[in-house]
Amino acid sequence: MAGLFAAIISPSRINVVVMNTSTNQFPRAGFLRRIAAMIYDLLVAVAVGMCAAMVIIVTLVILLENGVLDMQGYEHTSDLIQSSLYYKTAIQGWVGLWVLGFFLWFWRNGGQTIGMRAWRLRLFSTSDRPMGYTRAFLRILASLGGIGTLLVLFDVKNKQSLQDWVASTEMLVLSKDANHHKSWKQL
Repeated sequence: MAGLFAAIISPSRINVVVMNTSTNQFPRAGFLRRIAAMIYDLLVAVAVGMCAAMVIIVTLVILLENGVLDMQGYEHTSDLIQSSLYYKTAIQGWVGLWVLGFFLWFWRNGGQTIGMRAWRLRLFSTSDRPMGYTRAFLRILASLGGIGTLLVLFDVKNKQSLQDWVASTEMLVLSKDANHHKSWKQL
């Protein structure tokens, strides 16, 4: 009774209680469905990275061409950017942050990336804690660039990947009706 009372008082716990009791109706995602969503998300992540790269490169070119940043004796901005370890590292770091932010934001706000939505997958917490940016980041680290998903092939009974175990999450296959955002309040 005290647990029910605490769930009624704390709005964040209501979400967790409702999610944990209603997710039993959905099966955990298998390996092939996860891979299909990962391929879809890879394409979106590449597009996000390309847009982020375009923004920083155009910004650098404008700053270099207008004399705000020093050309360091190079005639063309492209020569400077390609030969400078600092500029290449800054561009790669900027792009990496945007791609990382893509996954963190989607997992934290709704539990689905675009690829996961297309394949009706959604991330749920298996603990009492709501999914935060720290757990989402831990999930990214534990995925080992997608290699952690191979564990699903060996864990046939639970269908849990390495990142699921480490971050206390589970990947469920939603029904077509439950995949609509309007239905999420009921999950």
